Amino acid sequence: MIEIAGWNLSNIKQELVTANREFASRRLTHSAKWCAEMSFALNKYTDKDKVKDELQKEPDSLFVDEYDQYTLATSYFDLKEYDRAAYFLKDCLSPKCYFLYMYAQYLADEKRKLDKASDSIGPPDQLENEHLKTLRIELSKKYANRELDGYSLYLYGVILKKLDLLKDAIEILLESLRMEPMHWGTWQELVPLVGDKEMLMSLSLPSHWMKQFFVALVYLELQLNEEALRIYQSMEENGLESSTYVVSNIAVAYHNMRDVDAALTSFNELQKLDPYRLENMDTFSNLLYVKEMRYDLAYLAHKLSDIDKYRVETCCVIGNYYSLRSEHEKAALYFQRSIKLNPLYLSAWTLMGHEFMEMKNTNAAIQAYRQALEVNKRDYRAWYGLGQTYEILKMPYYCLYYYRNAQKLRPNDSRMIMALGESYEKLDRLQEAKKCFWKAHRVGDIEGSSLLKLARLHERLGEEAQAAGAYNEFINKLGKSYSYDGQSEAYKYMAYYYLKNGQLDAAGQAAQTCSEFTETREEAKAILKQIQQLRQEKPGPRREVAMDDTYDSILNNDSFQSHNNTPLNLPTVMNLRFDTP
Repeated sequence: MIEIAGWNLSNIKQELVTANREFASRRLTHSAKWCAEMSFALNKYTDKDKVKDELQKEPDSLFVDEYDQYTLATSYFDLKEYDRAAYFLKDCLSPKCYFLYMYAQYLADEKRKLDKASDSIGPPDQLENEHLKTLRIELSKKYANRELDGYSLYLYGVILKKLDLLKDAIEILLESLRMEPMHWGTWQELVPLVGDKEMLMSLSLPSHWMKQFFVALVYLELQLNEEALRIYQSMEENGLESSTYVVSNIAVAYHNMRDVDAALTSFNELQKLDPYRLENMDTFSNLLYVKEMRYDLAYLAHKLSDIDKYRVETCCVIGNYYSLRSEHEKAALYFQRSIKLNPLYLSAWTLMGHEFMEMKNTNAAIQAYRQALEVNKRDYRAWYGLGQTYEILKMPYYCLYYYRNAQKLRPNDSRMIMALGESYEKLDRLQEAKKCFWKAHRVGDIEGSSLLKLARLHERLGEEAQAAGAYNEFINKLGKSYSYDGQSEAYKYMAYYYLKNGQLDAAGQAAQTCSEFTETREEAKAILKQIQQLRQEKPGPRREVAMDDTYDSILNNDSFQSHNNTPLNLPTVMNLRFDTP
């Protein structure tokens, strides 16, 4: 496979022009649009003579004989009269017309399923596949006789995938790619069939520049966001800086990595390149929601509504806007509208589950999250949402199952790891809980509570040194901040720990800090008194200390100050033998 830096962009531009023409003539609209957008991004690499020659190419003679049937059928096709289009193509023999004949029948069946699904909430019933089975039988006969071109192979692979014959689908889609490597739709159909990175590396993919786009998209799907980002950034640096596809996927990668500011920057750049774009705007609205940018989210919702108020992305953005305003009933209504428009629209199912959670309707939330998993079992948000709903219902074994699946999909997301650890803790599986809390700390704890929970577990198990190490690390991580829950608890434990081990200076300083928190002030006062008594009992010269029973006299006594008037350093995790669980 040629590295991105070695791409011949002029040749790629020519391939995109050719492919766009082929896809458009077969009404493969999404692939045609993808090629057109990529071609537009490479506009400065256009060889006008080559493009002119391509546009003047004559079609094959068999297709010319069927041209009237083709033009009539495609006009019906464009009006979404698929059965009608198929009827006028039924006697055609050219590969292009045969593909359109089978494709029209497939789309007619899918349209009927969607029409039925619009009468109820839920994805189309996958059991109603009798017509697909008929199409499969016909295509399999043609395949056995080696009469299918790359496009008909693509359709055959899609039908096998719909019928859950996934192994066969992978083989057929790969065969299609070897014949038509420019067909982006085939690459996209293959993406959700790749289970992990090892499987990706084992696939016999054509050595073509399109492979890089496929690999990057698989990485995004597998939540290998850093790897995906490297590929897209390399594309951006080597001539595709104005590609809306590349910029949008860079934004999505940053979003998945929870780098909100970088993602917002990329989305703002995307809007400058394509101000009327609707794709990915639901993800953009999620970022505005997280940052509580109400004005920007309202502007985006109004803008998309003006462009196309009945697009799923528009309904999703409006739903996020109402959710940010805590109008959860209205938000859920707009997410339901998205689902009515497209029952396979994943984001709407997940976000609707979140809204039902806000409304404390756990049964409806569970149903929404489960429907999301029917659409895509890799949606970690749906697994995590199910874990949260069962946590509310106090069903820890169910929580464990769902959080574990979420964590498998996002192995380095501290939220998933923390949720898993808390489930283990509720089930008294404390060793597993310790491992989870420690890993959450190591990968970068978003919520900042992993060390505190780990310390409490060590304390509960009587592991004093490890508990002190975790509390100390927690204190050092927070620095001078006094706003985090659990700090007073950490300083109190450290004061007792140092006191028990005869480290009176460190105990005094920890107790003094502990005294700054209202909830531990009295205990801190008692510890300081105890330290004072121990100092007076030590042999050798000692200072006379004027003491009374007031708290201030204890706190301000210079016996508790370090001699150089600088804070005493608390021991590190290492010298407290903090063992990794």
